[in-house]
Amino acid sequence: MKHHKLKKELTQFRKTDKKGLIIGSIVATLLAISPYLYYLYESVPNTQVWSTFLFTFDAGRLENANYVMWLITGKALPLMFLLIWFFTCRHWWYHVILVPISMYLYQIISIFNDSILAVDESQLMYLFPIMAITIPTIYLIRAKMFDKINTANKTMEELEAEFMIRPKSFWGKLKQYF
Repeated sequence: MKHHKLKKELTQFRKTDKKGLIIGSIVATLLAISPYLYYLYESVPNTQVWSTFLFTFDAGRLENANYVMWLITGKALPLMFLLIWFFTCRHWWYHVILVPISMYLYQIISIFNDSILAVDESQLMYLFPIMAITIPTIYLIRAKMFDKINTANKTMEELEAEFMIRPKSFWGKLKQYF
């Protein structure tokens, strides 16, 4: 009976380990090809309309498809790095990474939004609500941690473990924030 239970646990471990290996491989591949992804804009022509066999892209008010792709790669890659950092960070302060994530998301949206005339302008106004929630929350967590350090004589590792209750799945983690 004990052998069957051990075999079942080993099978479960292999499934979990295989999933982690696949996700880790995808993340490692994205990081390794990131310089190539950045220079993808160089393959886009300097024209208003870029036509391929898959799609047609009109640069709109920005007038140059190459320039638009340069803007997108310059915003999307840091966003990708920040998302990887956010979902893999094991520190208690990882919620602060949401602020630059929001900034890059806003900048990418503003590239495609014709009502916004200049990219990277007035973004602080839109980031203020996110910062107004995130920064005090992190400060309160920090204050609570230092209070516990001083009163309960806990180590920093014990406190981080206490604050790091995380869902196991990607969707569970995503639902935690929205």
